[in-house]
Amino acid sequence: MLTVRSRRTALAVVAAAGLFGTVAVPTAAQAADAKRHKTVNLQLLAINDFHGNLEPPAGNSGTIKEIDPATGKEVSTPAGGIEYLATELRKARVPADDSITVAAGDIIGASPLTSALFHDEPTIEAMDKLGLDVTSVGNHEFDEGARELLRMQEGGCHPTDGCYEPGRTFKGANFNYLSANVTDEKTGKPLLAPYWVTKSQGVKVGFIGVTLEGTPNIVTAEGVKGLKFANEVSTINKYAAELKAKGVNSIVALIHEGGYPASSVYNYDCGAAGQGVSGPIVDIAKKIDPAVGAIVTGHTHNAYACSIPDPNGVPRSVTSAASFGRLFTEINMKLDRTTGEIVRPSVKAENHVVRRTVEKAPDLTALVDHYAKLAAPISGRPVGYIASDINGRGSSDLEKPLGDVIADAQLAGLAPADKGGAQVAFMNPGGVRSDLVHKASGGEGDGVVTYGEAFTVQPFTNMMQVKTLTGAQLIQLLQQQVSGSNAAAPKILQVSSNLHYTLDMRKAGADRVVLDSVRLNGAPVDPAATYRVAANEFLAGGGDGFPAFAAGTDKLVGASDLDVFTAYLSTHSSAAAPLQAPAQDRIKIIGPGADID
Repeated sequence: MLTVRSRRTALAVVAAAGLFGTVAVPTAAQAADAKRHKTVNLQLLAINDFHGNLEPPAGNSGTIKEIDPATGKEVSTPAGGIEYLATELRKARVPADDSITVAAGDIIGASPLTSALFHDEPTIEAMDKLGLDVTSVGNHEFDEGARELLRMQEGGCHPTDGCYEPGRTFKGANFNYLSANVTDEKTGKPLLAPYWVTKSQGVKVGFIGVTLEGTPNIVTAEGVKGLKFANEVSTINKYAAELKAKGVNSIVALIHEGGYPASSVYNYDCGAAGQGVSGPIVDIAKKIDPAVGAIVTGHTHNAYACSIPDPNGVPRSVTSAASFGRLFTEINMKLDRTTGEIVRPSVKAENHVVRRTVEKAPDLTALVDHYAKLAAPISGRPVGYIASDINGRGSSDLEKPLGDVIADAQLAGLAPADKGGAQVAFMNPGGVRSDLVHKASGGEGDGVVTYGEAFTVQPFTNMMQVKTLTGAQLIQLLQQQVSGSNAAAPKILQVSSNLHYTLDMRKAGADRVVLDSVRLNGAPVDPAATYRVAANEFLAGGGDGFPAFAAGTDKLVGASDLDVFTAYLSTHSSAAAPLQAPAQDRIKIIGPGADID
């Protein structure tokens, strides 16, 4: 096994921090030119959107789709878990001339209880053990605000909860967090370093890290308070020019933004010229300075290893390794010793499945067991019973069974007059982080839902709100799922059982909502009437592109979404009468529908 490089010492040159402290096909001429220069080999191993999934993710969220070579059919393979990921990465590093492990954000945030209970310190420790060198920030790195993100980098005990074990202080990440496009709105200085420079066999290599410009739209206002988020392309191009001026000509971009491949198979290559992938990353990749030799992406939780043309029309590697540690991307390339550049035709990228058939890494097993034992008194408590799997994150449907359950729970918890008098409830699909799985995860027994499992589904503990909206605003809310900032990538809200309507996906924008189909408690919605609407505080504040929520009045703040969810499971299920999966008959879909998150 190769020795892991030190990420804060002599080998690395880190840019000044600020605020608080796939495969390209070479032409004959390009191949001939490559032979004239001496090159060195560099391997990148990349992950993204790990979200604190130290233990193997459960249900469909813990599988990867691949083609069975025996039958030629698409199958789902169990994948993920930090113990297996560490083993696979360590195995992959062995043949490399030099190897750097990178990530494209959301390493923490929206995490299961084993990590989240300790403010994701266990995941930072795990990433150090498996050898992560550098990552961009993602939107979920801001879930607890900028100061908490800085604590993740620099260390120290939590300002409220303190240290979790006597005599032990959190050391912070040994890897480098990059936030090139995140600045203090008063000083204009970067929150964290915009780039990181290291050497590979004498050749300087620079990594620029950005999160998506739209982070403030998908994170609570408190999480991004005092920060500005700049355009991804202009930021990367700015720092690429700065790196070149400093003699760094091998440049890689780590971007927490991604795309939607046409195939769900884990190693999809996106076809000729990247035509089989859509979404924000396509336009971004086409505009990034050609000096950037490879692009590692994330955010959409999809898997692909594509080539997308740069501004000069030259193919460039753009990759994503799904999420939750189920895949890693191996990117091999050559660096020109003379020019210091990445030899673009040499870049070859491939995703690999993190199968649970390999041996577990003993040091990561010890880490997971340690924190799981500390969390067990809380995480193992039963809160409900289910008759079968109820899929949420793992569902490819626009209306997800677990999304329906959560919306029903929110309506039930907030319908009483003294709780807000809610008449309908909405849940954002991105807030459903996992599935409820019937098979026991521990010793609790099949069909038993533990607090830890419920927490994995609803990890944000957002406070619930009830607001008054007019009928016209309620209709606008439905239309905003498929228009405005959500026109290109619809965000279909999960709704309580008393709301029904039709979406015609053959149409465009707001016209996709069939107006005369909208029924609340069986009656048409009156545009002039008022309705009490329940949602979590993120959604109620207009998050995810729903300004109609923010326009609501007479706000009442209720219990947390997690408390409402667990209370519903407890009161609506028992061992004798477990909760059944809903029928998914609230939203009628006409035309094509896809899971867009």
